[in-house]
Amino acid sequence: MSDLRALIVGCGDVGGRLARQLLAHGWQVDGLRRSVRDLPEGVRPVAADLSNPRLPEAWPARAPDYLVYCVAASQHDEAGYQAAYVDGLRHVLDWLKTKGQRPRRLLFVSSSSVYAQQDGEWIDESAATAPEGYSGKVMLEAERLALGSGIPASIVRLTGIYGPGREWLLSQVRRGYRVAEEPPLYGNRIHAEDAAGLLAHLLQADARGVALDDCYIGVDDDPAPLAEVVGWLREYLGVTEWSDEQRVRRTGSKRCSNARARALGWAPQYPSYKEGYAAILQGRG
Repeated sequence: MSDLRALIVGCGDVGGRLARQLLAHGWQVDGLRRSVRDLPEGVRPVAADLSNPRLPEAWPARAPDYLVYCVAASQHDEAGYQAAYVDGLRHVLDWLKTKGQRPRRLLFVSSSSVYAQQDGEWIDESAATAPEGYSGKVMLEAERLALGSGIPASIVRLTGIYGPGREWLLSQVRRGYRVAEEPPLYGNRIHAEDAAGLLAHLLQADARGVALDDCYIGVDDDPAPLAEVVGWLREYLGVTEWSDEQRVRRTGSKRCSNARARALGWAPQYPSYKEGYAAILQGRG
């Protein structure tokens, strides 16, 4: 068994998948969430409310080698994002300081919402971040907090996560919703298992002494036009009717590159929406 220990703050869908992958490689894992009854087997539970600044009673006595901040906002407005991503991270950093603990590295899971490009441009980690919505602005604030924490940190900007239980687009397609074809609306996706796999790959690389960059984009190999994805899903599902009124709505259009992550040796298990959605519909993944 490895002597390495990770604390996953927000050990839900992606965090739980990460925990399973690390456990399979012999790591020890602490999982922090409000309700710990759904933690994967083998994860040491840390029950905590990130909105409460008080140090959790179950906080690990041993300092984590790695901290992964991987939360999801329970309230989808500016106040909810601020509480989850900025205030919650600040509380965790304070708890580490209170206990005199300093992980080797912090991975902060962010979002591609920090990018505002909307004309189908290819972008990478060096692209301008000028978000117009509150979600991207709050994420940038949280990223700055992580990078300025005094702990070596890497930001992981995940794109549209999908997987079992994250099937919004499938429900839209089944209802016959339409999507604009021109101009093409490019979307970026990553299967939840690949999102966890990227985080695990970064942790393992750092543990081997590989120098990490301060930012990575988590995306599959195929940022495709939404109309293409919908067309493929309609054919796969056998949907023939179109809704007269409803449309799949989305704003923005950009193509995110995973070249930096791939250069580190990571590759997605589901390289495109075809493999990923096929796995979901076949009960895998």
